[in-house]
Parts: sequence; structure tokens; C-alpha cells
Amino acid sequence: MKITADALLFDNDGTLISSLESVRRCWTRWATEYGITEQDFARIQTHGRPAAEIIADLLPADRVPGAVARIEQLEVEDAAGGVAALPGTLALLESLPAERWAVVTSASRRLAEARLDEAGIRAKTLIAADDISRGKPDPEPFLLAAERLGADPARCVVFEDAPAGLTAGRAAGMVTVALTTTHRADELSADAVVGTLADVSAQATDGSVEITLAP
Repeated sequence: MKITADALLFDNDGTLISSLESVRRCWTRWATEYGITEQDFARIQTHGRPAAEIIADLLPADRVPGAVARIEQLEVEDAAGGVAALPGTLALLESLPAERWAVVTSASRRLAEARLDEAGIRAKTLIAADDISRGKPDPEPFLLAAERLGADPARCVVFEDAPAGLTAGRAAGMVTVALTTTHRADELSADAVVGTLADVSAQATDGSVEITLAP
């Protein structure tokens, strides 16, 4: 499958990098500290959403700011040695002009930069939770990324591993490519599905990028 695009928008955790073990460690510790059970987590959507929104669903409003600061502290401290680039990530990003791609993450900027640095990824454009008022599955993060890159949303391709992110991409009017790094293919609704970014190659042309997806 081939796609012509003006910009590529990448989710971070589960798409560019693997931080799953770090996330589990940190959120397990956080949950113990705040008395949150597995049943509490099971009743809300978690993957692909900003931590502040998740925590707001779990705790009274007066406890949310401190709890958000705590999970960020835990995750930033755990980034060293707890994060790695997923297969194909570095090769694909190195093939792209810096002004043709962005990272669009539900993490805070501080946490996103810590994880990207650990994985050896340098993003010229990064949209983080700090930049938006509504997180995924709302389209705001992807629309802001398109605006920052000067790209028509209809000419952008979103790469995501989470249903919430794919919903956001579709709502933004963008082409969506799902990765099966954290969910099964039958759990993901997208224009195309691949295993990892190792199944994606790109060739920059005058003003656009030709993307090829492995069958």
C-alpha cells in the first residue's frame, strides 16, 4: 500500500518507543500510594489518554494536581533504562525531513522529552499534553500538529497503537495507520494496519512524502 502525504504524525509510547514496563512499574507504585485498585482502572479508558484525564476519573478534584505531579515524577525518573526505540523507528525518522513529521503524545512535555532522549529521538515538532486543552480521543492534538507543520489535515498520516489515538486521527480528517504493538489488529480501526514501523518506509519528494506499507 502506498500513501502520499505532506506530514507524518507519530504517537510516542507504543508507536515510536516501548515504555510499557516502565509505565507498569510507575503506575503500579502510584496506585499503591493512592489506594487505587485494578477494578478502579478497569472501569475507565486509560491507554492513549493524558495522565491528568485518567487521574481525574479516579480521584477527587482536590487530589488531582498532586497525583498528576507524582506520576510524572515517577515516570521521568524511570525513563533512564526503561525506554527503547521500537523496531524501524530510528531508520524511518532518519529518512524524513525534520519539518515533515511530529510527535503527538498524551504525555507531558517533560516526560515525553525524557523518553525521546533516552531512545535517541530528536523531534523538531512535539505536541504534548501541556499544549492542548482536550486530549485524545479529541482531534485537537493532531490538528495542532498539522497547524505547526503548515500541513492540510487531509494530507497528514497518523501512526498510532491505541484506539483513542486512532479515533482522534479519524476525527481530525487524517489517514490513520495502526500498529499492533499494544493491541490486536481486530481491536484497531484504521485505514491500514502494520506490525511496527519496520513495516513502513518513506521517500521524501518535492513538498511531500511517499509512504510504503509492507503487506
